[in-house]
Order: sequence, then structure tokens, then C-alpha cells
Amino acid sequence: MIITIGGLAGSGTTTAAKILSEKLQIPYLSAGEIFRQMAVEKGMDIMEFGKFAEGNDEIDLEIDRRQAQLAKEYTDLIVEGRLSAHFVEADLKIWFVAPEDIRTERICMREGKTRETVKKEIITRGESEATRYQEIHGIDIGNMEVYDIVINSHSFKPEGIAEIILKVTEVISCQQ
Repeated sequence: MIITIGGLAGSGTTTAAKILSEKLQIPYLSAGEIFRQMAVEKGMDIMEFGKFAEGNDEIDLEIDRRQAQLAKEYTDLIVEGRLSAHFVEADLKIWFVAPEDIRTERICMREGKTRETVKKEIITRGESEATRYQEIHGIDIGNMEVYDIVINSHSFKPEGIAEIILKVTEVISCQQ
């Protein structure tokens, strides 16, 4: 089964993908990790690379190509990334939401930055990504129609989210 998990920064997609990967015993691929690797390749931090990507459509197109191509090589895979559901043929497409203050706090804990810095980065990064996605792909990141389920990751602990997704995969398996 191919599963995509998307959500804004700090919504818990990576944590859920890792837990789900372990529970289902299938690998996961992170589009964010591809982005971060490309930033390192260019000698930039994530914010600098995000700004660089705004003026270079090839960055986004390369990430999309890499994840779509890799997904074709697997029968079972979790693909974690904001636009994964738009480019990967998947059996289940999931989107995570969480309040901005919760996402800010999660990123602060993960990266050791101040709340003010993270909040500013979330807003800047969100605007930058929304603009790029619309300009490059014609995708409105706020349109949830492509997703099978939307989960508020603030309402559940990571293990609970994994259990919800596991139940959904059981239903899908029964219908096939």
C-alpha cells in the first residue's frame, strides 16, 4: 500500500510517518529530507534555500520528480511531504492540520529556536511555499479535495494518530 502524509511545518507528519513505518514494517520517504539534502548540497540553510527555491522552479520540480519516481519503485511505501498527494499515485492520501501555536512549539522543541523566531519562520515559509506551489503547479495548498482523510494532529498523540491510520488501511485492504 502506498500512503502519502502531508501537512504544514510542525504538524507532525514526520513523527507519524516514522511510527507508521515501524508498525506497518514498510519504508518511508520524506520530501522534506530531499529538500534539506538539496539545501546542504547548495551550502544553504533551510530558510536561504527556501528563498532560493522561490526563484528556481527546478528545485520544486526536482523534489516532485524524485519522490514520484521513488514511489513507483515500491509496492508498499509511506511518502511524507506537503505535495506528495499531488504527485504520487497512492492508495491513501492524508493531510495533517494543527494550530499555529502548537506547530510553533513543536518546532521550537525540535530545533532549539525561540518562539518568535519559529513563528516568523513558519509564516515566511508558509507564504513562500504557498506562492511557489501555486505558481509552479497551480496547486492551492489549502484545497483539501485531494485527501482521503484530514487529521488534527493536536487532538491525538502520535501513537493514536498511527492507530487511526492503521484502522483506515484495514478498511482499504478489505475493500480491495
